[in-house]
Amino acid sequence: MSSKRILELEALIVKYKSLYYQGRAAISDEKYDKLEDELRELDPSNPVLSLVGTDQGTGAKVTHSKKMLSLEKSYKTEDIEDFLRRGEALSVFKIDGSSCSLIYKNGKLEIAKTRGDGSRGEDITEKAKFIGDIPKTISMKEEMEVRGEIYCDLAGFKEISSEMIRLGLDAPSSQRNIVAGLLGRKEHISLSRHLRFQGFDLLGSRIKTEVEKLKVLKAEGIPTPSFVLHKDAQSIKARIEETKEFMQDGDYLIDGLVFVYNSLELHDQLGETSHHPRYKLAFKFQGDTKTTKINEITWQVSRNGRLTPVAEIAPTELSGAVINRVTLHNFGQVKIYQLKPGDEIEIVRSGEVIPKFLSVVKSSKAPWVYPQECPSCRGELTQDDVWLLCTNPVCPAKQVEGILHWIKQVGIDDLSDKRLQEMMGKNLVMKISDLYRLNENDLLALDKVKEKLAQKIIQNIQTTKKMSLTTFLSAVGLEGISTTKAEKIVANGFNSIDKILAMTEDELKSVEGFAEKSSQDIVRSIQEKKSEVKDILAIGIEFSAPRVISGGALEGQKFCITGSLSVPRSEIEELIKEKGGIIVSSVSKNTNYLVTNDSDPQSSKFIKATALNVPVITENQLRALLG
Repeated sequence: MSSKRILELEALIVKYKSLYYQGRAAISDEKYDKLEDELRELDPSNPVLSLVGTDQGTGAKVTHSKKMLSLEKSYKTEDIEDFLRRGEALSVFKIDGSSCSLIYKNGKLEIAKTRGDGSRGEDITEKAKFIGDIPKTISMKEEMEVRGEIYCDLAGFKEISSEMIRLGLDAPSSQRNIVAGLLGRKEHISLSRHLRFQGFDLLGSRIKTEVEKLKVLKAEGIPTPSFVLHKDAQSIKARIEETKEFMQDGDYLIDGLVFVYNSLELHDQLGETSHHPRYKLAFKFQGDTKTTKINEITWQVSRNGRLTPVAEIAPTELSGAVINRVTLHNFGQVKIYQLKPGDEIEIVRSGEVIPKFLSVVKSSKAPWVYPQECPSCRGELTQDDVWLLCTNPVCPAKQVEGILHWIKQVGIDDLSDKRLQEMMGKNLVMKISDLYRLNENDLLALDKVKEKLAQKIIQNIQTTKKMSLTTFLSAVGLEGISTTKAEKIVANGFNSIDKILAMTEDELKSVEGFAEKSSQDIVRSIQEKKSEVKDILAIGIEFSAPRVISGGALEGQKFCITGSLSVPRSEIEELIKEKGGIIVSSVSKNTNYLVTNDSDPQSSKFIKATALNVPVITENQLRALLG
């Protein structure tokens, strides 16, 4: 509680001090003094207490005891596979921020410095003291050096932008550039309190592995990156897919992965070049950027009520594809940049990640507007951090998106968006469990549905009653739960629905890769959806036994499944994963196989697979591959 209050007091004191020096005092001197007195009692050496005005900083250059080198980069998975042949390695997200070195002596932060030219960096100690993730004291008394990355998440970027505008400064151009910009400032250094830090290296200790390093850093209160320990190449593809997910939906910027051998003895054996260590390798996605113009901004309502802004743009070729739409991330992003039709913007597409907005190149003179009501139900909107949220629990868009998400995740074929909306218009389906109560006569009342198709849809629905717990968790629409995260939760002992419903934030935070905020969101979402979960279970959902993934014949191959199967789709998916295969939801040039028992030329996936020369195999042929 005290550490949370310290952060609150720091923010309030800096805010009111800043307003005071602008000639816009917001509280009385007496109330302001009480805030400082409270902070002094909780944290007597807090740097905010010694801040004069709002300007402070240095630019002195400091030599590194050991050079801070660059990383060798690769864009090919084959290079990662070769790298892993020498031994097991960790992978962590490659954060798009600024490298930083922290020197601790006698347990106290002595100096913080940027990487600079690798040999000498800039002294940023006073700025670092404002960053809440950087502890001012640690328990280790010997001299230690912690290296890591200072970065800015979405919430911090929003706060920085708002505060800079209030101070009469130019708003930052992008989340990518703000870190270097703040660290290079000689005034308003208190803005650094909105930055974040993750530590990933520790020099001067007798530790033998990278995993031990991260454990020590974490024990000292230093945030560390989520990591995967790769004992062989089998887990690379899944990790890359997880990285793509974070690049699209994560709350801070990353541009790939860093692989580092776990054994520090191997580090010593391999050594370093003048440019990079031989025991680390950065994997990045080939990126392509272009400038285009926004024609219109549309707002899509998600199953959780979030309004996601999408820019309809002039057709632009990017990474071999013609792009017509670009995600603008969230309301906070649109507000910060005042995005509107006519703006010229820079967009990026890395690998197969969905194209996204980077920065404004030229702003149009059109007025900036944003939705005042839900575009689906005309209901009330509320602002929650960087999001606009529809508060109507029966918003049609939320209901449709939630049910469509279930249909996609569990694999019910022949139920399109259009067909589902027709069902909802006839009050046949208003929630997920209603799907399993449909009968043949209900479907015959729909447009262009004959007896044979009605029977097929009913069969497809009923087949999905048996699924893995992982599939259920990712399908029910919990906040922040992807298939990868669902697998981690189940693999870490929450392997029954009762354990999931009883899970606490502290228990989830103990699972690698789940931070405090994501744990809060997930547990809150579980509690909010508890009655819906029980309603779905009541229609007879059965959970298949979890399988242990052992690798094998299908390692790294991508499979898309469509049409009816002889067993629940989730069972086939588990078999593929067991042999090292990867499940994808759509056909692309990188898909290895389309699996279907149908040969219906009207299937969009079948047509696309044929056009791209993707092999189409039956369930029996798949089983032959599985051995």
